[in-house]
Amino acid sequence: MLTSTFVHLKGIGPSTERRLWEEGIVDWAAFRREVKLPGLSAPRKELYDAELATAQEELDRRNARYFARCLHTRDHWRLFRTFGAQALYLDIETTGLSAHEGEVTVVGLYRKGYMRTLIHGEALSRAALQDELDQADLLITFFGTVFDVPYLQACFPGLQVTVPHFDLCFAARRVGLQGGLKRIERELEISRSADLQDLDGLEAVRLWHRHRAGDQEALDRLVRYNAADTRNLEPLANLLYDQLAARYGPAVVTPTSFPSTR
Repeated sequence: MLTSTFVHLKGIGPSTERRLWEEGIVDWAAFRREVKLPGLSAPRKELYDAELATAQEELDRRNARYFARCLHTRDHWRLFRTFGAQALYLDIETTGLSAHEGEVTVVGLYRKGYMRTLIHGEALSRAALQDELDQADLLITFFGTVFDVPYLQACFPGLQVTVPHFDLCFAARRVGLQGGLKRIERELEISRSADLQDLDGLEAVRLWHRHRAGDQEALDRLVRYNAADTRNLEPLANLLYDQLAARYGPAVVTPTSFPSTR
């Protein structure tokens, strides 16, 4: 999907991108092979060719952050198949207050089948978070562009998030799925342990306060709840990417006859 993307070129929006696909220009190489394209002046075509050559070079270097800068956040889902193997799935729990009044209690981090949990007062720190983010090619959250990342940056000043961010909440809405993570999991038949199915964010706050009062089992359950939220982002990302690609990728159009001008 990434090499079929043209909306990062200034002046090209979704409708123009779709028209290119309909004309058989379904990737960067096909675009650059054409000497002329309808509706594009020669100088504009030359400029786009140069920008696509740069994009290909950055892709060859596996420079995901380049695409974070040139693509709108709503299009970061297009990076999933290319950079998903180095994705970091992230979910946080808090004390339930605003970012400037509350605290992050637990951060779940899932990458390559390995779950890491950072707990307030233990391993949770800006340095630990920064190290995880710096290793990632793609950040995947549910509502994280609005909640998780701003909350973390408020609680850990100086935390840099330069990695592309695939927010599954807004991806779900684009394919007609409404509600929170648990509701969407049920609709898509993504499972979690039966004893965790009735837990929600409010109960997570209560579990943290019980832990602070000395209840170790409450912390264990909170960590398991957070881990389920975090791990389940991976199958959800795969399902949503496939639906987004089917709706908004080149497969949705039927190429028309397009005489080459080579």
